[in-house]
Amino acid sequence: MAEGEDDEHIFQPMMFLEPQETSIDMKALLVKKVKKTCSCTPAKVKDLIFSFLPVLQWIPKYKLREYILGDIMSGVIVGILLVPQSIAYSLLAGQEPIYGLYTSFFASIIYFLFGTSRHISVGIFGVLCLMVGQVVDREVQRAGYDIEPSVHSGLQREMVIYVNTTTLAVNQTSQLLLCDRSCYAIIVGATVTFIAGVYQVAMGFFQVGFVSVYLSDSLLGGFVTGASFTILTSQVKYLLGLNIPRSNGIGSLITTWINIFKNIHKTNICDLITSFLCLLVLIPTKELNEHFKSRLKAPIPIELVVVVAATLASHFGKLKENYGSSVAGHIPTGFLPPQPPKWDLIPNVAIDAVAIAIIGFAITVSLSEMFAKKHGYTVKANQEMYAIGFCNIIPSFFHCFTTSAALAKTLVKESTGCRTQISGVLTALVILLVLLLIAPLFYSLQKCVLGVITIVNLRGALRKFRDLPKMWHLSKVDTVIWLVTMAASALLSTEIGLLIGVCFSMLCVILRTQRPEAPLLGWVVDSEIYESLSAYKNLKTKPGIVVFRFEAPLYYINKECFKSTLYKRTGVNPAWVKAAKKKAAKRMLKEKMVNSGGSQADITVQLVTEPLVFHTLVIDCCAIQF
Repeated sequence: MAEGEDDEHIFQPMMFLEPQETSIDMKALLVKKVKKTCSCTPAKVKDLIFSFLPVLQWIPKYKLREYILGDIMSGVIVGILLVPQSIAYSLLAGQEPIYGLYTSFFASIIYFLFGTSRHISVGIFGVLCLMVGQVVDREVQRAGYDIEPSVHSGLQREMVIYVNTTTLAVNQTSQLLLCDRSCYAIIVGATVTFIAGVYQVAMGFFQVGFVSVYLSDSLLGGFVTGASFTILTSQVKYLLGLNIPRSNGIGSLITTWINIFKNIHKTNICDLITSFLCLLVLIPTKELNEHFKSRLKAPIPIELVVVVAATLASHFGKLKENYGSSVAGHIPTGFLPPQPPKWDLIPNVAIDAVAIAIIGFAITVSLSEMFAKKHGYTVKANQEMYAIGFCNIIPSFFHCFTTSAALAKTLVKESTGCRTQISGVLTALVILLVLLLIAPLFYSLQKCVLGVITIVNLRGALRKFRDLPKMWHLSKVDTVIWLVTMAASALLSTEIGLLIGVCFSMLCVILRTQRPEAPLLGWVVDSEIYESLSAYKNLKTKPGIVVFRFEAPLYYINKECFKSTLYKRTGVNPAWVKAAKKKAAKRMLKEKMVNSGGSQADITVQLVTEPLVFHTLVIDCCAIQF
C-alpha cells in the first residue's frame, strides 16, 4: 500500500454506528396480530389442544417397559400415605374426613390431564387447608351454626343431600334448615375453592406467571413456617381431647393458646395417652425413613399402620363409649351428587380467595420448576396455573376444597421411582378403593390420631430454624425477610403475614438499591477478574488507577449515594476541591493587593503540596442496568 493511502487511512474520520430508524405501522401490526390469533387451521387447532392437554403430547411416547414399574410403585405408595393425611387435613380445613379423600382423588386425576410436571404430587396442602378452614369457620359462625362439627354430622349430611336432591318443591328456607354445619362448611369450602381456581385460570390466561417472582424463597419459607405454627396450635386441642372453638382473626395463635390453658383441666386422658403413643411411634419412624431413604426401596407407611392400629384399638376398646374420646364418625362410601358453589357467598370469600390462589400457584410452580431442573426437562408456568386452577374449579362441584403441590409427598413420589404422572392415576385408584370400600371402617378412628399425623408432617417447615445461621451468613436481608414474614404469619394471621412479607420484601429491594455495596476493585493475579478489595485478600491494584463499582441500578433515589460513596472511596470530592480553589483564589487576590507578586507563587506551591494518588478513575458499570 502506498504511503499516501496509509496516511489517508490513518486520518480518516471515525465513524459511529447508529440504530436504523424504522417506522412502525401500529395498525398493520395489530391487524397481523389479530389474524394470527384468530386464524383457525387444522395445525393450529391441534397445537392448541395439545398445549391445553399436555397428556396428549407425552402419553403416546410413554415407554411402558422402562417407566411402568416406577410409576406403579410411586403411585401406590403415595396413595397409601395420602389416605390418612387426607382424613387428617380435613379437620384442618373444617370439613368431614370424606371431603379430604374426594379432594385428593379429583386433584390427582385432573393434574394428570393438564399438568406439565412429571414428578409433583398435587393434593391436600396443610397451609391452604388452614386458610380454607379460617374462611369456613368465619362464614359458619356468620350463618349461625356451631363452629365445631358434630360427631353425627356425616349421617345428617347424607340425609340433607338426599332431601335436597330429590325434593323439587322445597324452598330456600327449608334447605337452610335442613343443611347442618357440615353441609354448610363444605359449601363455603367449595365456593372459596371455585373462586381461587378462577383466579388461577385467569392468571394463566393473561400470562401473569411472572407474579411468582415477587414471592421469593425466603418469603415463601417464612410464610409456610409461620403458618405451620398456627396449624400446630390448631391441632393441640385434638391431642388433649379439648372441645374448644377454633379462634380466627388477628392474634388467633395467642388466643388459642390462652383457651387451651384455660381448659387444660378438661383434658381427656385417653386422648392424651393415645397422642403420646402415636408421637412415640411416628417421629422415630419418620426420622428413620429420611435417614435411610437411599437404602429403602420405599418409605415405611407408618401413618397408615398407626391409623389402622389406632382404629382397631378404639373400636374394640370402645374408647368413645367408655372414655368420651372424640372419633371421626361415619364416613360414607361412594360419591355425592355434584353441587354448584353458592353464588351469593362469592362476595364474602372473594378477597380470601386471592391469597389462597397466589400461594397455591406459587408453591406449585416453584416445585414444578425445581424438579424439572433436577431431571432435565421444562415446565410451562402458565400451563401450571391452568392445571392447578382446574384442579380447584372442577372438584369444587364435587364437594372438594383447595389443592396445590406438596413438597413432602413430591419427594416421596420422586424417591420411589416416579417417571410420569401415570403414578398420579395409580394414587387416585388407591384413594378410590378407600372411597368405595374401606372408608366406613374408619368410624372409630380418634381425632387425636389425625391431629398427631398433621403435627408430625410439620417437621420439615419447623426445621427451617436450623438453617437460619447458614441463611444469615449467605444473605442477612433474606434472613430478615424470612423472620418478619414468619412472625407476622404466626402472630397476626396468614393473609396479613403474606401481605406484610410482600411489602417488606419490596421495601428491602428499594433500600438495597438506595444504599448498595460500592467497593473499590482489585484484580486477581494472572487473570482479568476484578473483585472487591474489602471482600477478598491478595488482590492487586495498578498504580495510579482506581476501579470503582456501584452494585445497583442508578436512578434518582440513589444518585446522591453514588456520588458520596465515590467521593469517599477515592478521597476526592470535586465540590470541595472547587471550593478550595475558589477560596485560594480569593486569598491570592487579597495577598496580591497587600504584598508583592512573589506571594502568588508561595500560595500556588502550597495548593499542590498534596497531589492525587491516582491519575485515572474507572467506573465499572456492569451492575448498572438502568
